[in-house]
Amino acid sequence: MSLLNLVLAVLLTVVTGYAGIITRLYVRRAQAEGTLSAVRERPDDNADNERHYRQRADEAKRLIQTFQKFVPRQFVEHFARHGTDALELGRADEDDVAILFCDIRGFTGLSEHMRPQELMSFLNSYFLRMNAPIHQHQGFIDKFIGDAIMALFDHPGGTAKDKASDALKAAHDLRQALDLYNQHRRNSGYTAINVGIGIHYGPVILGTVGSDDRMDTTVIGDSVNIAYRLESLAPVYEADIIVSAQTLETLQEDAPPTRLLDWVRVKGRQTPIEIYEVLSHLPEPVRQARLAINDHVASGITHRKAGRWEAAQAAFSQAQHMAPDDPVVHHHLRVCERYRGQPLDDQWDGALPLRSQTRDI
Repeated sequence: MSLLNLVLAVLLTVVTGYAGIITRLYVRRAQAEGTLSAVRERPDDNADNERHYRQRADEAKRLIQTFQKFVPRQFVEHFARHGTDALELGRADEDDVAILFCDIRGFTGLSEHMRPQELMSFLNSYFLRMNAPIHQHQGFIDKFIGDAIMALFDHPGGTAKDKASDALKAAHDLRQALDLYNQHRRNSGYTAINVGIGIHYGPVILGTVGSDDRMDTTVIGDSVNIAYRLESLAPVYEADIIVSAQTLETLQEDAPPTRLLDWVRVKGRQTPIEIYEVLSHLPEPVRQARLAINDHVASGITHRKAGRWEAAQAAFSQAQHMAPDDPVVHHHLRVCERYRGQPLDDQWDGALPLRSQTRDI
């Protein structure tokens, strides 16, 4: 039996983690089998047995706690529904979840000015603050990718709406946690940092990969790629939180205030998607200003899809007149300038072939 299966078996046995309860269960079972018939006559042996079982239970508890730092407990519980042998190498299950990626903007430039120990201290301080908002909303961190966080939201017993809602609430609280962290950094003489967040809801494959002596859990699929690409587009639109149209459709009437950003074709995917900026965490004046130009931006994108560049530019210019400092409007005007006058092929659907310049997952 592999270490992973062994730990899972211990996890299923040591339900409460209380060593005293486990000890009594072992003693009772042994007495029922007649193996401890002499315990009543030998109190010292009884005490030794209790100490032995308590030590074994404590060791199991410590092993579980260590194991959970490397493999999320929620991941193990997902496979536990299939029995103790479900975490064997190559195990795979499909599920619908909300995926959230969070990444520090400009991390490469920031890290260049840090010593190795200073860099690790910074990352751990940052991750410590980002952990709580995810777990408080039924999510768990699947992995750290450098300075990025990949989190999954698989609301136990919940609906698709619950899962998407959990992810959006976590993103909102991540922004609040970042604000508090930046206050601490400023008080300590450090510059503030910013993050981009991408969220998508859809099917994924959860499984185990590796070899006989090194195995890891993983989540793969088109939905993971979309969520990752949305986060990587955050700097392009200078948006804090970007979500897919599918995520908003899953939320239905519970969707937070958003505005349409663009119609894009992300790297690794042929079918275009609509992407939206979440506005719920922004100050009310900023939120209202961005919502006020939403119709003009949507109209401009519609004209762009049809190749009507003059009409598209006119719509975006109206939006610029209302919000001259909005980075999204400037982005769309640059797109019009780039494509206007160029011949469009028969496959043109108006989707921008945006490419991420960040790491692949």
